[in-house]
Amino acid sequence: MATLITGASTGIGAEFARQFAARGHDLIVVARSADKLDQLAAQLREAHGVEVTVVRMDLSAPTAADDLWQQTNRLGLEVDVLVNNAGFGTHNDVADADPQRLEEEVRLNCLTLVGTTARYLPQMRARGAGAIINIASTAAFQPLPKMAVYGATKAFVLSFTEAVWAEERKNGIRVLAVCPGLTDTPFFELAGEGAAVAASGVAAKAFTRTPEQVVAHTIRALSGRKPSFVDGIANAFVARGLNRVLPKRLVVAISGRLLGG
Repeated sequence: MATLITGASTGIGAEFARQFAARGHDLIVVARSADKLDQLAAQLREAHGVEVTVVRMDLSAPTAADDLWQQTNRLGLEVDVLVNNAGFGTHNDVADADPQRLEEEVRLNCLTLVGTTARYLPQMRARGAGAIINIASTAAFQPLPKMAVYGATKAFVLSFTEAVWAEERKNGIRVLAVCPGLTDTPFFELAGEGAAVAASGVAAKAFTRTPEQVVAHTIRALSGRKPSFVDGIANAFVARGLNRVLPKRLVVAISGRLLGG
């Protein structure tokens, strides 16, 4: 059993690697930081006796999905579980943002995710087994002023994944969209100072989950039949509950205020 995890060097991706390795899965871990991947790989080989293949790659490059596919093929690696975890967010008005950075955000969060899904899925279908886990977000459920592109990409991931779930459930392939809320990872530090400040508030801390919780919830959900889930009871109430009953204008205004708009 081999599991491929993108964005595996830190946070949720690294925790997926730890928990799947603990279940005896061989791993293919992919990220830009070779040093962090090598350190993680050494720890998991020693702790669990699994094989870990390290792939250093910038997954925001336009050809990243095909490059990854070609590399795993050359190595003779079959992927039983694909975890599309790599992604990032930016925090600013669109007019004030770096256009190239926004384009990289869309390529990584959407283009690479679709490309890897479409390339590894036919092998799973031929075997009649496999799983694809795509990391969306509670950001998928409402527009996010100051993080407009991030929210839009995660809405795309959620919609895309639920559609693929419907296509593949008759073929023995488990497809699942995971929607974490605030999680204790470097995400908001990388998104920018404004996002980090917003995530540090008292109310935000009450909703914050750990990578261990998110991944454990995901692995439990794999045995179910739902196409997606929101991690954490409070996050689920806000994402699936309040967004259905409050007017869109109010939801957008609240989201913008929470993110420093």
